[in-house]
Amino acid sequence: MTYCCGILVQDGLVMIADTRTNAGLDNVSTFRKLHVFEEPGKYAMALASAGNLSLSQSVISLLNEGIENPETGERERLTNAPSMFQAAQRIGRAIRIIHQTDAEALKESKLEFDVSFLFGGQMAGRRLRLFMIYPAGNFIECTVDTPYLQIGEHKYGKPILDRAVRYDTDLYDALKIGLISMDSTMRSNLAVGLPIDLVVIKRDSLHAELNYRIEPGEPYFHDLRERWSAALRAAHIAIPRPPYVNGKPAK
Repeated sequence: MTYCCGILVQDGLVMIADTRTNAGLDNVSTFRKLHVFEEPGKYAMALASAGNLSLSQSVISLLNEGIENPETGERERLTNAPSMFQAAQRIGRAIRIIHQTDAEALKESKLEFDVSFLFGGQMAGRRLRLFMIYPAGNFIECTVDTPYLQIGEHKYGKPILDRAVRYDTDLYDALKIGLISMDSTMRSNLAVGLPIDLVVIKRDSLHAELNYRIEPGEPYFHDLRERWSAALRAAHIAIPRPPYVNGKPAK
């Protein structure tokens, strides 16, 4: 299990992903699930994955090697796509190719074809965009009305994003809210855990302004967790108790 979120606000893009792949008592593995592709001045893109690790790694390897276009003979990679939309299409195509080769074997082993991606970024002369690509290879795009997307174990972090994120939210406030969303998920599901990878791409900058890993014991994230827990306790204490006695309003 994993948790990844992408937040697209007026000033730019934030993407966050955990790295845990196995939460068993004696076998906790760490693998990077957030991959950054950039050539400053030309493009800055980030790709986060959830689901079966072997499938996501196969898809990413295929995107790096390129998919041969039978009409032009060109090897179509993520980094030579002419637009973010066509890059998202290439991710979907790569998923379908891996499905053709692996889905039947997975089915025989009683395993599902489970892989999904968040893909965001900007190319020179194009607008900043964020997509979620499904296991079938189809995708949806983030909108101003709902300026975030999630994959993996999303239900615990979603209420935080629903209440706090707006399109006009400051970029680094969006990062803070995303980390609170990640912390809420980690508190409720041991299958999501540190280290956490994150990337921040400012609109029209065409480079990753921040590409960082939060390790266990990192002071800021520890402080954020403690402050958020304290704020929640203070909030529920400040709210009056329900005025109900035996199912009737108290006098």
